[in-house]
Amino acid sequence: MSGGRIARVPAGVLLGVALGLVELVFVCVAGPAALVPALRPAVARGVAALTALERARLSRWLGHETTRQDGGLAFLAARAAVGLLGGYVCAATLFLGGLLLFGGFWDLLWGAGEAVPVNLPGVRIVTSAWALGLSGGTVLLAVAVLMIVGQAALERRLADHFLGPGSQELMRRRIAELTATRSGIVKAVDEERRRIERDLHDGVQQRGVALAMLLGRARHTADQDRTDRDDAGQDRTGHDRTGQDGARRDRTAELIAQAYAESRQLLDELRSVAWRIYPTALDELGLRAALAGVAERSSVPVTVHDGLTGRPVSEIETALYFVTREAITNAVKHAGARDILVVLSEDERTVSVAISDDGAGGADPAGGGLSGLARRILALDGTFTVDSPAGGPTRVAATLPKAPPCG
Repeated sequence: MSGGRIARVPAGVLLGVALGLVELVFVCVAGPAALVPALRPAVARGVAALTALERARLSRWLGHETTRQDGGLAFLAARAAVGLLGGYVCAATLFLGGLLLFGGFWDLLWGAGEAVPVNLPGVRIVTSAWALGLSGGTVLLAVAVLMIVGQAALERRLADHFLGPGSQELMRRRIAELTATRSGIVKAVDEERRRIERDLHDGVQQRGVALAMLLGRARHTADQDRTDRDDAGQDRTGHDRTGQDGARRDRTAELIAQAYAESRQLLDELRSVAWRIYPTALDELGLRAALAGVAERSSVPVTVHDGLTGRPVSEIETALYFVTREAITNAVKHAGARDILVVLSEDERTVSVAISDDGAGGADPAGGGLSGLARRILALDGTFTVDSPAGGPTRVAATLPKAPPCG
């Protein structure tokens, strides 16, 4: 803390005593006056003026900024009590300490000090008046400094309670929020990786294993058929193998058809996994086209009302897409919905999406998918809500600023 700041704090506290006296008089007059409807506008103007003076004093002398403009009569009454009582005690202690120091120095310079006995439990000390004055004054000044610092802290707390948090508190909260959302988004990314791994393991990998087995069986049947034909060429007994050869060819054709069907399903699942990770249509064609793709793939009718006038920035557009896709997936898989409605809207500062369905409800906001979406939205300074009572309906909504946070 700089020397100028240190000097301003006592001045701000002492100024608060004078302002507290004015506020006390005003509250005593304005309290009854507020009961008269005709006088309420004048009372409101007086409250606003005194609150503005308090905010200026807090900013100029105590280095504390507030966010709200008006704390009402309750703030002025509390401020008057704290300012008068605390300021008076601080001023009295400071005055008494200064008086003792002055008297001690006076006696020391002019040699007019007298012996003063100090009786303590079990101890008896005889000292001079100037030494007692200097030591007592120093202690009282130290106590006064601590009391002034405490008074300033108390007034900042009072201002935060009635006028909103100060800049330091807002910065502290912002740092805590960024720390939490940073760890949250890392956790969400890890959970998404696990989901992708499960999709690959339970779907694509199993299809690949089945395809390999079918191709292996087809190759084995083809090799056996080739061996039998070679044996038939060496066999001169004239046995007819036409029936066995036809059966093997039919079996081989059946296995190849199954392998082809598995390969098509494998490709479809690969496309589905890639689409769930990040759809190329979102970058190339925008949110409207990407959501149209989600609606087409859904087994439940999905209606999209697009109220956006333009494309949001990339981070916001991506967040809106994933919120919508996850909500639709949950509605189809878990809620048994028969109809889903997606509404995109915007105002001057924010863009929003709301997904409603007529399913069974009971969605858990703490579940893996929804909690991951909440962390993603919070990391972008947005709000995320889930309203899903048992029995339905369910409404999932996200609101994001048009411009993402800088950090």
